[in-house]
Amino acid sequence: MLIQLSLITMKDLIALFLMMIAAQLSAQSNFDLQGHRGCRGLLPENSIPAFIKAVELGVTTLEMDVVITHDKKVLVSHEPWMSEVICSQPDGQPVPPNSMQQFNIYQMAYDTVKMFDCGSRFHPRFTQQMRQPVYKPLLSEVIDTVESFIRINNLPAVSYNIETKCQPLGDNVFHPEPTAFVDMLYEVLKEKNIMSKVSIQSFDVRTLQVMRKKDSTVPLVLLVENPLGLDANLEKLGFIPQVFSPFYLLVTPELVKAVHEKGMSIIPWTVNDQRDIGIIIDMGVDGLITDYPDIAKSLLEWRSKH
Repeated sequence: MLIQLSLITMKDLIALFLMMIAAQLSAQSNFDLQGHRGCRGLLPENSIPAFIKAVELGVTTLEMDVVITHDKKVLVSHEPWMSEVICSQPDGQPVPPNSMQQFNIYQMAYDTVKMFDCGSRFHPRFTQQMRQPVYKPLLSEVIDTVESFIRINNLPAVSYNIETKCQPLGDNVFHPEPTAFVDMLYEVLKEKNIMSKVSIQSFDVRTLQVMRKKDSTVPLVLLVENPLGLDANLEKLGFIPQVFSPFYLLVTPELVKAVHEKGMSIIPWTVNDQRDIGIIIDMGVDGLITDYPDIAKSLLEWRSKH
């Protein structure tokens, strides 16, 4: 009788072990690998080539930023001005330091914006980045190009995680007020018929609040880089979003557990080192944002086989 009980217990343990492995593999297969600004570590950020490369690498989501031009175009750009680090003027001269007021995209028509090259200069933080001339594309062009590339090459669909680049001090200076900003962005997404593939993220809770009132079906992502903690940040937002997205160094197993208990996913940003990527995955996050989706993809594939 004791022997039979021991055998049953061993079978149960083996079954439990196999279930845990299956659960881990399932979690990895549902892992949301997001290419930060396309794949900034490999190609110029927020550019058409970077987004296409990220799709080729197998990301599940393209992460990007949007701003607004003077002629009310939704533009893919991290800053609402021409960065002195990556951009050159139409005459080939670098954008001079401390001149963002002069190169304020919100005061520039898109035809002018498109004349700036934001990919040919050496990036001091991303030495492996392949330099090439690129312009800041419209969001509509990014969507059209990516969707066409996926269709022609019979690739899996990707999602779009779009950040509104705004803050209260920038209202009517570097961007419109939140309601107008969200309206312009929403119009493009509806026109391109990709609402089912989109999430909207921001550090500025105002745009998330506006989007929630406008369309409660759109998944929202709260970006966080402060040490205030989960509850304080959610209180500032005023509701529970679909995703909590903290700076990766703020992530702990306790935070992951607390986020999941509130019914949210947790997707940290921006994790680039292979060791850090492994540590973050082991904490049980639902995805991550990285400048090097090739490194993260390789690690996920290796783990699924071992």
